[in-house]
Amino acid sequence: MAETTKTVRPADRKIDRIDAGPRFTESDAVRLNRLFRGTDTIEMLRSVLRDQLAGDVAVVSSFGAESAVLLHLVASVDPNTPVLFLDTGKHFPETLAYRDLLVERLGLTNLQILRPDPAKLAARDENGLRWSYDPDGCCEIRKVEPLARALETYDASITGRKSFQSSTRANLPRFEMDKSDAQGRLKINPLIDWSAEDITAWFEAHDLPPHPLVAEGYPSIGCSPCTSRVAPGEDPRSVRWKGWEKTECGIHAPGEPDKDDDLPPGYDPVF
Repeated sequence: MAETTKTVRPADRKIDRIDAGPRFTESDAVRLNRLFRGTDTIEMLRSVLRDQLAGDVAVVSSFGAESAVLLHLVASVDPNTPVLFLDTGKHFPETLAYRDLLVERLGLTNLQILRPDPAKLAARDENGLRWSYDPDGCCEIRKVEPLARALETYDASITGRKSFQSSTRANLPRFEMDKSDAQGRLKINPLIDWSAEDITAWFEAHDLPPHPLVAEGYPSIGCSPCTSRVAPGEDPRSVRWKGWEKTECGIHAPGEPDKDDDLPPGYDPVF
């Protein structure tokens, strides 16, 4: 009997496809904002973190003056959520101690410390003084580049931005596209509609420890060489990069200032 050969038709062959499209689009962000309109913050975080509605998500935290509120909310939903901290090598010792205190107090189990590329530091900031003559370049090496590398593996990042902090944030939604990422990463702002009073009340209700530098006159806390105390009657926004025409570190795209860079005149958090 002659051997028969089966003809494989195109419909029988499994075709490997590479999905090169974006993870999320503007329409996805609009849909998510509509879906969670009026929803409690903690309920929204449960959907995002437990149900993975936004895919793989990481929190970006400076462990600054107000960071404990967002981290407390995240820890109450999923303490193993990745928390990304940029160790620039220029932080106040108090910030590093506060980071460790909050991690232990809140039971966070997935802190990821991001550091600058040693080769780039050696080539572009060998003496560690770039902040004094090129603060933008210093931020690029120590903050922007390490965070961009780390976020490549995530579908969304969570920020601590709030609308009361500046006019540029007044109309920011809970869900938006990350303008620094061409692959469609989401940026999520769970506290965007929280007031300064809401933040203070949450600290008090949950007995959250304040950043020790707040009581010493630092309402906005960044790297130590580029952060100053606020003098009586001084605009709190002036304490960062004093003497430079610089208002953001570059983590957020233009129109999206860094979470601690823009505080309203006269804003003095009391925890």
